[in-house]
Amino acid sequence: MMLRTVALASRAVQRRMMSTGAGAERIAFIGLGNMGGHMATNLVKKGKSVSVFDVAPAAAEALQGAGATVAGSPAEAADGAGVVITMVPSNPHVLEVYGGKGGVFETLQKNTMCIDCSTIDPAVSRQVGADTITRGGRFLDAPVSGGVTGAAAGTLSFMVGGSTEDFAEAEPLLRLMGSNVFHCGPIGSGEVVKLCNNLMLGISMLGASEVMNLGVQQGVDAKLLASIINVSTGRCWSTEAYNPVPGVVEGVPASNNYVGGFGSALMNKDLGLALDAAGASESATPLGSLAKQIYQELSDNPEYATKDFAVAYKYLQEISGKQ
Repeated sequence: MMLRTVALASRAVQRRMMSTGAGAERIAFIGLGNMGGHMATNLVKKGKSVSVFDVAPAAAEALQGAGATVAGSPAEAADGAGVVITMVPSNPHVLEVYGGKGGVFETLQKNTMCIDCSTIDPAVSRQVGADTITRGGRFLDAPVSGGVTGAAAGTLSFMVGGSTEDFAEAEPLLRLMGSNVFHCGPIGSGEVVKLCNNLMLGISMLGASEVMNLGVQQGVDAKLLASIINVSTGRCWSTEAYNPVPGVVEGVPASNNYVGGFGSALMNKDLGLALDAAGASESATPLGSLAKQIYQELSDNPEYATKDFAVAYKYLQEISGKQ
């Protein structure tokens, strides 16, 4: 009995080392965009051995300068890694990174922990999770909130779906990149919570943009208006921390010609995923549907598509008086 207990404990320690990147275990990080690049950099800065891959060579080379090893494909990055973290834009990208030619599944080892931080359809997360487990690996969906500034500062919030055991083992690693880590339920639950959050965010940003535009059009100083709203019942993240009016909050995309941050096209994508989930569960989303229509317009316009989603304020400014 004692030998069996020791053996079980030893395997648990091995799994924990594998999932947290402890000791000599290597972490593969695939997807080094606005969010993933900062997340991978934080792991390197905190002493982890990280192998990186991105379709844009320059993004991987930047991490190489920070101390990471550059791989030529997701399969190469994942080969021998104890943990694989993916952060890519959409459903097709996740499916390709894991199951496509040169994908993670080609070199996936038994008990490797795969953590997908992409924001995608919960059904796709469940599919990739099942495929990972079938191949002997483990899987968590762990989308994030906090934006580029949170990714750079290591203060992201992770919404995690997966088994209780896998969550417990991965949590220390996730806390190297974030300050809040929540277990939301089984695989796919993290995506559900993230989509709910982004549905709220899209709606609230449009609300903030609308009221700020109204106040400014009526001659009220934008900073004064924001300062009053932010100590009143209209206060929200989109008015206080990420105000869409240029110059109201320093260091946010709105004060840098809406460059960087979270693109309007990405918000449009996430709203579409949220509405798809709502349709599957027959949940009413009248405000979400209106928000999707507006962000679809922004995404279809080359002037706005790549700008931060707070550019909705500029859009409302430009159409004011033209209706």
